[in-house]
Amino acid sequence: MDQLTLLFVVLLASILSVPVGSRLKLPPPVLMTVFGVVLAVLPFVPDVRIEPELILPLVLPPLLYAAAQRTSWRQFRTNARPILLLAVALVLVTTAVVAAVFRELVPGVPVAAAVALGALISPPDPVAATAVAGSVGLPRRLVSVLEGEGLFNDVTALVIYGVAIGAAVTSTFSASGALGRLVFSAVVAVAVGWLLGWGSTRLMGLLGDATLQVGLSLLVPFAAYVIADQLGGSGVLAVLICALHLGEHAGDEDDVTYRLTGTAFWEVVELLVTGMAFGLIGLELHTVMVSVDGHWRGMLGDAAAVIAVVVLVRFVWLLPAAWFSRLLSHGRDHGEDEPITWQETVVMWWAGMRGVASVALALAIPRTVDGGGAFPQRDRILFVAFCTVLFTLLVQGLTLPLLVRLLGVGADSAAEERMERELWHRATRAGLARLKELVAEGELPDELVERLRRRQRDRLIRALPETYDESQRAAVRERTAYAQRFREVEREMLSASRREMQTARSEPGADPELVDRVLRSLDLRSARP
Repeated sequence: MDQLTLLFVVLLASILSVPVGSRLKLPPPVLMTVFGVVLAVLPFVPDVRIEPELILPLVLPPLLYAAAQRTSWRQFRTNARPILLLAVALVLVTTAVVAAVFRELVPGVPVAAAVALGALISPPDPVAATAVAGSVGLPRRLVSVLEGEGLFNDVTALVIYGVAIGAAVTSTFSASGALGRLVFSAVVAVAVGWLLGWGSTRLMGLLGDATLQVGLSLLVPFAAYVIADQLGGSGVLAVLICALHLGEHAGDEDDVTYRLTGTAFWEVVELLVTGMAFGLIGLELHTVMVSVDGHWRGMLGDAAAVIAVVVLVRFVWLLPAAWFSRLLSHGRDHGEDEPITWQETVVMWWAGMRGVASVALALAIPRTVDGGGAFPQRDRILFVAFCTVLFTLLVQGLTLPLLVRLLGVGADSAAEERMERELWHRATRAGLARLKELVAEGELPDELVERLRRRQRDRLIRALPETYDESQRAAVRERTAYAQRFREVEREMLSASRREMQTARSEPGADPELVDRVLRSLDLRSARP
């Protein structure tokens, strides 16, 4: 098997992991990690040869962009306190404790090397957290906190990692310089992310075509990451700022084609890149085992101790943090910011899985330091980091669904359905208000106005039926049945139209581009509710 065939196999497995994971109630990233480990031990599978410094720029931007598109500034503001406690404070605490324990386990290891290990395994993976949360049906507010933690913790960890690696290589360290680098990195990232988001928003308006707009959206996260990184800023933070800005401002409300095309495109990108990233984690097993050169048995104790520290520190940190959050929220109207229960706290603890960022940072540790000497304990750090990633992904990831079921933590489907109906009610009232304005602005046929008004009122009754009497609901049910039959017949008619266009496409002298244009219009009509 060559490298290209291996890539095809991994991408195919990424697609198949979704239905398999759905059937087994397991997150697809966990399944892909297991698949990668299995491939790594097969003798006919080649070693994966990807430069470590290219893994993060190739994998993180599209995954971060796709995840950030599902959230908003409002969600971050709502969950700012728990996100800061997890994405900044917990990363710092985990890094410090892991570094201290590793120095006790390996006497003589420099502080900088120990801190580098702590930094690279401290941030839970945003993609794993999102995928796991979606597969086990966690409450929406809990998903928001996990996503926010995963999106922002890499910012803190990458800066600490960079400072620690620099100190280990050069044997020099400045606390003020490290703090200055953190501030400078954040300022540059925010500036780059906002400028790219602002510029991309306006450029998308000029492009007009959905295909060109989606193509631009693919380039933007890579540009944000690379430009910020080249300027000394945080590429991760730049991608987040840019994605959030585009999510708030890009696209006109009536640009249906862009939203349909963009959503489908990014779902495919996220599926394939996620599968490839977590498959890569498993495939790197062979690289790690070669690097330790048969000495891995003597490192298992160190790995087990560090894993225990990583897991326990998160647990010990989350308990008082959840209590503190409930204390601050006492006596207030919680709404979206409802305090997290102890059961949800336990789930958040066990959901702290490490992923592709930790593996990439471990592989990117330089082999030598200034002066030509070997980087201190590089092989041991690599092995411990890889064991931590595998434990959190495979053990925690495979057992998290069971833990969620045992604790009874799940999304309130009734509340979500009620909220969705209220949103439909709100949207429908806005439509009625606009109809009233149009009637006042100009002369519209009474029959047209009455038909539109009746359709909107039917939607109102379907959205909140409890606010209307039985006769109104019965009338709506009758008209709904009629409309459903109407749509069924219309679908059959549209299907016949598409078949005719497919026939026309293969006829002599037919212009495929024109036929496809008509087919696209027919497809969009079929997609309308």
